[in-house]
Amino acid sequence: MKNILITGGSGFFGKHFVDVFSKNYNVVNLGMNSQSDVVCSLDKQVPEFSTHFDCVVHCAGKAHIYPKNTQEVQAFFDVNHKGTKNLIKALEKNKPSYFVYISSVSVYGLTSGENIDETTPLEGDTAYALSKIYAEKEIEKFCKENNINYLILRLPLLVGKNPPGNLGKMIEGIKSGKYARIAKGRAQKSMVRACDVVNLVDDWVQKENPVSGIYNLTDGVHPTFFQLEEHIAKQYNTHVRRISYQLAIWIGQLGDYLSFLPINSKTIDKITCTYTFSDEKARKELDWNPKPVLDFDL
Repeated sequence: MKNILITGGSGFFGKHFVDVFSKNYNVVNLGMNSQSDVVCSLDKQVPEFSTHFDCVVHCAGKAHIYPKNTQEVQAFFDVNHKGTKNLIKALEKNKPSYFVYISSVSVYGLTSGENIDETTPLEGDTAYALSKIYAEKEIEKFCKENNINYLILRLPLLVGKNPPGNLGKMIEGIKSGKYARIAKGRAQKSMVRACDVVNLVDDWVQKENPVSGIYNLTDGVHPTFFQLEEHIAKQYNTHVRRISYQLAIWIGQLGDYLSFLPINSKTIDKITCTYTFSDEKARKELDWNPKPVLDFDL
């Protein structure tokens, strides 16, 4: 039975890996939670392992906040980049055969576009995007130099039960009646189910000579905000109010100056601009065949 190290196993996405992988593998969960098998803050220390791991799934990272000061900006680089370097340093003595890194489509640095693929330049300039770019490069270099099979997965909006970030806020807002649709909600958004990503990695780890590389993963449907909002509203037996685009812009600008407001101009841009990614490479090379997000409850 293979030994699998999962970093960030107590987080939203990491829990999905721990739940599924524990059925077929010996799983070691590394995290800051006291219930983790290996308690470690990767941004501050290099962990020590007594076990050889066949595969490492690196989910640990910082996300879902807009940094408000230089300390919060630095925290992204400490957690996402330095943390990855410390993990690699710990693995150099006893290298795994497989390495999976959970990255983000934010590395492209775009806020709109259609069918953005892996050949798109990495122009992300936020602390989050840059820290992810640096981490990707560290992992790719480590794996190529040591003939380690690797997957770097660039994910869009990740969907699962009790999601964090903007999707979680949207669900809570629709449930409470405090959410409003902007205009007709025609903008499309790429999404992917967490469990489909986990199943892909599970299949990949079981192959003796898997394909390595960097891949976008989506459900291939890219629903509109209207479809997503109506799906959530139906699930919770409520309805979505509507406001004009101009009013939304005004509220967003107000939120730029009043931090206690739940939205700002960046949030408005995300909701009103189509932002989709191509997963054709994964479909051809990894047999990626996900289920549509809106076929399931959120």
